[in-house]
Amino acid sequence: MKKLINDTGTVVPDALRGLAAAHPQLRVDLENRIVLRASGPRPGKVGLVSGGGSGHEPLHGGFVGYGMLDAACPGEVFTSPVPDQVVQASTAADGGAGVLHVVKNYTGDVLNFRMAAELCAEEGVEVASVLVDDDVAVRDSLHTAGRRGTGATLFVEKVAGALAETGAPLAEVTRVAREVVGRSRSFGVALSACTVPAAGGPSFDLGETEAEFGVGIHGEPGRSREAVRDARGLVSVALDAICADMPVSGDVLVLLNGMGATPLIELHIAFAEVVGQLAGRGARVARSLVGNYVTSLDMQGFSVTVCRLTEELTRLWDAPVETPALRWGR
Repeated sequence: MKKLINDTGTVVPDALRGLAAAHPQLRVDLENRIVLRASGPRPGKVGLVSGGGSGHEPLHGGFVGYGMLDAACPGEVFTSPVPDQVVQASTAADGGAGVLHVVKNYTGDVLNFRMAAELCAEEGVEVASVLVDDDVAVRDSLHTAGRRGTGATLFVEKVAGALAETGAPLAEVTRVAREVVGRSRSFGVALSACTVPAAGGPSFDLGETEAEFGVGIHGEPGRSREAVRDARGLVSVALDAICADMPVSGDVLVLLNGMGATPLIELHIAFAEVVGQLAGRGARVARSLVGNYVTSLDMQGFSVTVCRLTEELTRLWDAPVETPALRWGR
């Protein structure tokens, strides 16, 4: 294993120190392992908090800032944050208007955020939650009951974060967050496995001529393992799965996401296929992101997330944002 690390036991705190040094607009609490806006909570604004296992960067710490999250709590690599982390992040993000938890549908995340919400209520912090379950690849797995949460998490954080900046109440921010989940679907493909530092080797075996269709962002198995295809064929499999679960038409927002090790030139090849194939299905890619946003360490592959847009969702997507990983309009 060749990794740019010091020690397998200090990967997360070492990375958080680097994040803090690189982005002075953030405040990183190393003791509690939470990432916050350096400016602190804004009175009267709903706070947005998310988190999950590390290894998916820039999700979630890279999306802390104006127009998105107020706080993020990273767990160990591919491991849920503990309830105390979520409580610390929530109380630090509370500006008196309540806090929205954005939770990916993995059993550990769901349980720990639920426990944290109960503890927050005891401390007088009002908490609402939205469960992101956009991955159409599998209905249930060892890690989830229902669909997994993947790329739509970014859409939720951006759209709900934009609405929160306007001073909208918690109920409205929660409503639009849940609407984004309901209108979004994802599917991922792995061309190689990722290597978890503590494990020291690939998380699964994948032959040189094989691809894993419907892979999870922790390397969980998908629907099938088949012969690898060209970009056109791989994108077709992903869009077939998405459109079978949620027919698409009209204007859509698309995330063509790298899993961590796929070169940008290849992601753009895949994105051109997405645009063309969606047009053939009667949909127009009106807004898009291409790049590494919801990664799986050093996995080679990609995922596609499609969200059916409305005028409101388009306006909130276009609203200004300023975070380490996403920035426009300011």
